[in-house]
Amino acid sequence: MTRQLYVCVGSSCHLKGSYDIITCFRRLIEETDADVVLHASFCLGHCSEGVSVKLDETLHTGITPENAETFFRKEVLG
Repeated sequence: MTRQLYVCVGSSCHLKGSYDIITCFRRLIEETDADVVLHASFCLGHCSEGVSVKLDETLHTGITPENAETFFRKEVLG
């Protein structure tokens, strides 16, 4: 089943590095051949909690460029 991965690119998340996270996720999807579709999303409603990422129907907050790879390997690849 193809997983859906949304990264918030709203103003607050943009300032906290959402585009660096998207770049990291793109690289990891290519490297691992993960069955994931990556989407940019506007506000996911948790602006004060760092970059918000929604994986399928589950919202994750506090994602940073520094922990994005760990998040991807743990949550997306399992």
